[in-house]
Formats: sequence, structure tokens, C-alpha cells
Amino acid sequence: MTQPFITKSSSAVDVLILANGPGEVTTWVRPVVRALREQLGTTCEQLRISIILSPCPHATGKEAEICKSYVEVDRVQEAKDFWQFLLWGKTAQSWEWRDRGVVLFLGGDSFFTVVIGKRLGYKTVVYAEWETRWHQWIDRFGVMQPQAINPKFAHKCTVVGDLMLEAAQGQNRRNVKTELIGILPGSKASKLAQGVPLMLAIAEFISAVRPQTRFVIPLAPTVDLETLANFANPQFNPVIERVGGVSAIVTSNPPRLKTAEGLEVELWLKSPAYDLLSQCSICLTTVGANTAELGALAVPMIVLLPTQQLDAMRSWDGIPGLLASLPVVGTSMAKLINWSILHLPRRLYAWPNIWAKSEVVPELVGNLQPQEVAAMVVDYLDCPEKLQQISEVLRNIRGESGAAQKLAVLVKAELN
Repeated sequence: MTQPFITKSSSAVDVLILANGPGEVTTWVRPVVRALREQLGTTCEQLRISIILSPCPHATGKEAEICKSYVEVDRVQEAKDFWQFLLWGKTAQSWEWRDRGVVLFLGGDSFFTVVIGKRLGYKTVVYAEWETRWHQWIDRFGVMQPQAINPKFAHKCTVVGDLMLEAAQGQNRRNVKTELIGILPGSKASKLAQGVPLMLAIAEFISAVRPQTRFVIPLAPTVDLETLANFANPQFNPVIERVGGVSAIVTSNPPRLKTAEGLEVELWLKSPAYDLLSQCSICLTTVGANTAELGALAVPMIVLLPTQQLDAMRSWDGIPGLLASLPVVGTSMAKLINWSILHLPRRLYAWPNIWAKSEVVPELVGNLQPQEVAAMVVDYLDCPEKLQQISEVLRNIRGESGAAQKLAVLVKAELN
């Protein structure tokens, strides 16, 4: 087995972060690298932070670019080069490693942490949301909640809180004076294909009743204007006709999405968009990290899972997502999985609902009709006390604060 090149150092350390998908990269990695710098040093001579991405069925291909944009990070390796490193210990750019370090797991398969930690001779720290694994070979676990702790290995576990909430901490929901609705159709093609035209159709119905309402799409960092325009164009997105038939074009100065009926939806290009979202009266969103961030900001939301085209939604987590992405049989598997979503007993999909174990924010699943969803939104806007009640519940179920700092302290403890 090939061994990586290790250099001796008296005080300098390496922290290698393992991550994978867009959600983890934007909501977990960002606050953690900042906390690591605060705890372990601001210069590369003191602390070198490396990120190695592993393959993910939900990846957009821009995860490495996002990681490189974080000033706290020194070097990043793309997912396409992961297996070579896992199997042979060789990075694409032949990185060398210091003799003291920690492998920190922030997404992917935690077993990778075991293998890479042993190869580098580093301590290992794993962030776990719901369960912990590989207890005998992992040095320390930072868990989201006490329920994730295995009693037999409780001495290795520390409750740090929820990293998904960490990125939005410090943003306070303000008294909303203007009626602003956030539209968050997702970042993956399978969600955007249905989400963009459906939410535009909903916005048109709302605008007809409440012309004073503004709409805004905070563009995900993995989605550019050209991609968004394609999902609003029937020549590129045939799903449009099944979810309301509303198309749009992107205009510039300032960037907007303009429908054929004249509705203009503002496009917000700055990320993260917490300050903007905190001013929204309500948001229309799909499932994913968006719901955690909105929950952290205490912003009311309606979560949409349209299934007009059963093979279009291929963004499920775990085994269902992998099956739906298989070549040849993927389309059939996606149809079967989405059919089961419609006919089997309901589960909860939005993060705030999962945390509360009840439907705090509405989840609409199935053959969604724009006019019906719009009527629900208008009802909420007509009764602001309902929105206020949702905000209060979201505030009450927010996780423990300081998760990134607590995780960084665990890393520091292992180095010492």
C-alpha cells in the first residue's frame, strides 16, 4: 500500500476535512473552517486546512469551487480524485502531510474517516446527526443530539448541536414591513425542473390577488443565471407544461426572471442570503438544507414536493437516491420510488418538522396545482398571526447554538 509523504513539524498541524454534497459544503463546512481558525491559528504555518471531497449522488460539480472560495481553506481536492486517495494515499497534486493532524468528517461515508485516519496516522473526529458508527476506530464524535449517542461509547461522544443551524446563527428575523416572498426551488436539476416553473406559476396567481407582493429567488451558489433561465424555458425544460405552463426569461440590470405575463421575480446573487431571507414574510421551498436554514431564521415556509412527472424527482437521500440515479433502470426506479411516496404512509421531509416530529410547516406532496398552493399562501398573508405563530414555534425548536465552535474544540483536544 502506498504511504503518503509525511513531514516532521514541532507545532504546525493539518486538519483534513472530508465532505461531499452541496448541502454539507455550504451549511457545515463554512462555519466549521471559521471556528477552526479561531481555535487553532489564522496562518497556514500554524494550521493547514485541507478539504477532500468524496462522490455524492446529489453533487452539482461546483462543490470544489465553493470550498476554494472559503478564505480559511488552504487546499481542496475534487471528488473525481477521491478513490485514488482512498485506495493508494495519493492526491491529485501529490500533497504532503504534517506528522500531527486530525481527519474531520463532515459528510460522505464515515468509514472513509477510519481508512484515511489510519493511513495518515491522524486522530479522527466525526460529526454525526442521527447515529454514530465505527465506534472502536473513531477517536471522538460530535453529535447533534443525545439520541445519537451509543451508551457503550458515550465517553467518546459530545453533544455539540446542529451545524445546519450554525450557518444562520446571528441573523435575527426582523419585523417585515414589505410583503416579500422567497422562492427557493433548489440547486439540483431534478428539483429545478419542476420547482422553477411551478413556483413561478404560484407567484403569478398570488400577484393577481396581491399585486403589492414582491418575489425573490436567492440563487444557490451552485446555480448560475444561464442554468436558471434554461429551467424556465420550455425549449430546454419540457416539464413546464405539467406544472402550470409558466415560462420566463432572465433580464439584467438588475437581474430578474420575467414571465410572459409580466411578473418580475428579483434574483439575489449574493450567498448566503440570510439577511434577505430574514425579511421574507413566507418562503416557498423544496426539501433539503434550505428548510434547515429557514428554520434557523424562524422564517415561515411551505415545502413543495411536486410529482407531476414521476421520474423527474431523483433527489432522494441514501439508497433511494442511488437507485434513481442508476443508468438504464434509473428512470423506472425513480417512478417507483415517487409512486411509493404518494401511496405509502406519510413521513416528514422538512428539517424543522423532523426535529419537532410534527408538521410545524406545511408539506405539500403530490400533483400540486399552482392555484391551490397560491390560495394557501394568500390565506397566510391575510392572517399574519398564523405566520407569527409558525415563527415562534421555529424559534423554540432551534438546536443548541455554537455547534461549530464546540466541534473545533473537540479537534483541538485531539491534537493535544
